[in-house]
Amino acid sequence: MELKVQERTILGKKVKSLRASGFTPAELYGKGIKNKHLSVGSRDFMKVFKEAGENTVVTLDVDGKEKLPVMISGIHFDHLKNEVATVDFHKINMDEKIEAEIPVELTGEAPAIKKGLIVVKAMNEIKVSATPGNLPHEFTVDVSGLADEGNAIHVRDLKVGKEIKILTAENSVIVIVNKAKEEKEETPPPAPEVATAETAPVAEEKTEEKK
Repeated sequence: MELKVQERTILGKKVKSLRASGFTPAELYGKGIKNKHLSVGSRDFMKVFKEAGENTVVTLDVDGKEKLPVMISGIHFDHLKNEVATVDFHKINMDEKIEAEIPVELTGEAPAIKKGLIVVKAMNEIKVSATPGNLPHEFTVDVSGLADEGNAIHVRDLKVGKEIKILTAENSVIVIVNKAKEEKEETPPPAPEVATAETAPVAEEKTEEKK
């Protein structure tokens, strides 16, 4: 996929005007190139990012003059304004292996849930090494075979081609079925006793002995 960007001369606090006009400031860096200050259409970037994420190669079209293979290496958010503040692009060598954290997505319905058990996702990302073009967008893990307590899917259960090397320990648990926690019923404290005519203590009358 391709993303059009422009070199920018607006720097520092002046980038506020850039954002106001619908553009996001960006930086391009990488081995063998000089860092570039860029701007990218905010809507165009979000459209590409939702599809590519941080593990898919994107081709940057810089001012229509050159095209560079990059990966989105960093996104900085302005949480107050709920918008992307800046973006970092990393130029890559398509023939050189890189390491990346690949997200894990669960699919299917585990029979264990119908038994009142809990399916716990123990891992959100798996580290791999591969050339950029061979990096998977995500690992999809099917949980439809998880039926009983203790059933689990490990990293070693993933099916990948020879072009991908998994760096996360193969015995690591991706998802596991646990027993549901029993809710302890709290016993309400005993109500305070209310004195009645029958239960109230009776004071003994003292009589004076006549001398």
